[in-house]
Amino acid sequence: MSKGGTIATSRDAPLFAWMGPLARFAEFGTEGYPRPVRRRLTIVNVMAFLIAIFSAGYAVVFAYYGAEKYFSLIVVNLLLVVIALLAPLAHRINDIAAAVIIAIAEFIALFFFVWALGRDSGIQINYIIAAAVAFAIYGLSHFRLVIAVIAVGLALHVAAWFLFPPDRALIAADPGLLANLYVSSAVTTFCIIALIVGYAFTVADRARAEADALLGNILPEAIAERLKDKPGERIADNVTDASILFSDLVGFTELAQELGAARTVDLLDEIVTEFDRLAASHGVEKIKTIGDGYMAVCGVSREQPDHLSRLARMALRLPDLVELLSTKHGVDLKIRVGIAGGPVMAGVIGADKFSYDVWGETVNLASRLESHGLPGEIQVSEAVMRALEGRFVFEPRGPVKVKGIGQLDTWLLKAERRISSD
Repeated sequence: MSKGGTIATSRDAPLFAWMGPLARFAEFGTEGYPRPVRRRLTIVNVMAFLIAIFSAGYAVVFAYYGAEKYFSLIVVNLLLVVIALLAPLAHRINDIAAAVIIAIAEFIALFFFVWALGRDSGIQINYIIAAAVAFAIYGLSHFRLVIAVIAVGLALHVAAWFLFPPDRALIAADPGLLANLYVSSAVTTFCIIALIVGYAFTVADRARAEADALLGNILPEAIAERLKDKPGERIADNVTDASILFSDLVGFTELAQELGAARTVDLLDEIVTEFDRLAASHGVEKIKTIGDGYMAVCGVSREQPDHLSRLARMALRLPDLVELLSTKHGVDLKIRVGIAGGPVMAGVIGADKFSYDVWGETVNLASRLESHGLPGEIQVSEAVMRALEGRFVFEPRGPVKVKGIGQLDTWLLKAERRISSD
């Protein structure tokens, strides 16, 4: 169990895996935090690593221009290296401790550098980075802290400019060193801001793609697009002609008691997954599953003139598919299928846990045709038989007493008629 009650999952893969061995440092101390917090802490760790690298580089540069002359600057840079590398240990305190330590150390060090070298060094430019990274490393949950860090960074930037003109610098620095420091400060600021903004857009795009994929799994594609285009619009449609399919696994409830939870879930998961693939390949849309029951429609969310033929072709594949999977799992299952066609109503219901559903007499009829059907058979209404007559083969079942409807002539869908090329 993670902090905040979130359980870590396999999706919490290292965000900076591309860094190879350095990814371990990027993930150090982030274990046990919720996924969004881990993202922030990983950014803090990467920043700490970059600060350590740059500070070590600046120490070398100062040593090159004169170790004795720039001794105090070398020492401060080496202290920054130590603080940056140890900062991730502060994640054990809370999720902002390391970021606060780094901010304080950087703000003080930068102010000292400008004091020592004067504003012509351009080191004060680095304070601008605070405005870009504050939100990324503290998060919106610490909004006041973010504003405080940005305000302090701005104040120190302005103060450094006015307090430390060239003639008040503690060290008469080499002009070449000052030029290098100005360029490196500008490059560092631009690069870090670009990386942070780029990272933010990447995370946003990834989150949007995940949300779209989740929405596509819950709703038909056409309905999902309508929701995204007009989020506040209520989706409620009257469809004059569509087709509905209900299926049920005969004897599944009794079989589930024998198999146990694990085997039952494995079997049902594979059956539903194969049904979903079959539906997608025929342009049919699954509406829902209830236990071992499966409901699919065609011609509801989008116009499909051949919706009934599509649903019939899918239905004909179901008995053989169930038989194949039954053999694979060593069980004896048969499927019962009912199909009806006609007008329906459809819409999205619910708020937090919404769903797309279909209602009407046609839906009720399809459900009754399934429940009063025969194992291994596809039972259809007279209207379906008339609409598909000539293209599919039917066998009359005769009058069937259907609950809530009465006597009803039904047919069994047997095969698709092959059209000779002669």
